[in-house]
Amino acid sequence: MRISTVTMYEQSMNSLNQQQGEFMRVGQQIATGRKVVNPSDDPQAASRAVQVAQSMSVTQQYTDSRISARNALSQEESVLNSVSDAIASAKTLMIQAASDTLSDADRASVASDLRGVYETVIGQANATDGNGRHLFGGYQDASEPFVRAADGTVSYVGDTNTREQRIDASRLMQVGDNGQTIFQSVHSSAGYVAEADAGNSGSVTFKGPQVIDESDPDFGNSFQIEFSVTGGTTTYSVDGGPAQAYEEGEPVEVGGLSITLKGQPADGDSIEMGKAENMNTDLFKTFEKALAVLDQPAGNDAEKAARANTINTVMREFDNSLDNVLTVRASVGSRLNELNVVDGVADNRQLNYTETYSNLIGDLSDPANFAEVVSQYSLRQVSLQAAQKAFVDIKGMSLFDRM
Repeated sequence: MRISTVTMYEQSMNSLNQQQGEFMRVGQQIATGRKVVNPSDDPQAASRAVQVAQSMSVTQQYTDSRISARNALSQEESVLNSVSDAIASAKTLMIQAASDTLSDADRASVASDLRGVYETVIGQANATDGNGRHLFGGYQDASEPFVRAADGTVSYVGDTNTREQRIDASRLMQVGDNGQTIFQSVHSSAGYVAEADAGNSGSVTFKGPQVIDESDPDFGNSFQIEFSVTGGTTTYSVDGGPAQAYEEGEPVEVGGLSITLKGQPADGDSIEMGKAENMNTDLFKTFEKALAVLDQPAGNDAEKAARANTINTVMREFDNSLDNVLTVRASVGSRLNELNVVDGVADNRQLNYTETYSNLIGDLSDPANFAEVVSQYSLRQVSLQAAQKAFVDIKGMSLFDRM
């Protein structure tokens, strides 16, 4: 069978093009750093590589989310640290003010220091993050969550929601706390608080209350001690119960509690005892009560008793507020620790994804893959040169050259 010159040229060109294509494919592998450049190189591996790459991208997104969550929680933890220090300072000032050796001028000086602490706490309660959002406003973080009225009282105008952020596929984490939870609440484990009625005109003061029997069936209830003075005889009753003789310095026990009373009550005076969560839980109101009593000079016994009772109540409220802030701060710390744990798990997951992806695409950073591709590159280069030499030789095989 005779083979025409055209057929020889076509076969030689096809072989040359094929060798050229193989050589360029291996060169592209070296240039991109991977064996699987196009899906046609290994359809199954390419398909799986796309899935793994998507998983790697999602994992990275969660990593970025955790960075954002960590920044928010770290800022909150820093503010809560300052708030707890401020409350501790306020408690120290109140202990100082409780001393009977201080004059009214001395207490006014203490009040000045306490007012500075109060302003610090308000500033921290309205703290913002790096984007200008208020930390403790809930979802309403565009404006200050705590506002001061014309009479000086502070109220919360944020909401009770808390911002959350997804830090992993199966974990939605709270990345903030609202101001009501921090500054206007107490922990459920907070004990009892006693408070004298603002209208008391006698000189009775209290110490306590102390818990003596939590198993008492009435423990947990609120109680009101009411005094009655008739014909020079002073009695008291609890929640309108039977009258009992009042003996100064003797503890009054009710509902598993004990409170010690001193001084002489006036007719109609009263003292209320209740769980801290049912009494004043607003830190700012506690400051306001403390400042009001320290700024007011006490002349007679009734005014001195009112001051002593208010200081007693305020110190216990400061204790409860401090415990609450420290509890929230501990919660923030536990969430920061959880972020570290999730980071560790995600790092291992990302490492596995990276290794799987590298194996699927034939990453040339692997010495074995690199050596194989370089060997193929050299082979394809030799094959291309051979095809080129054969084409040159075939091109010269013509009868016209011998005529």
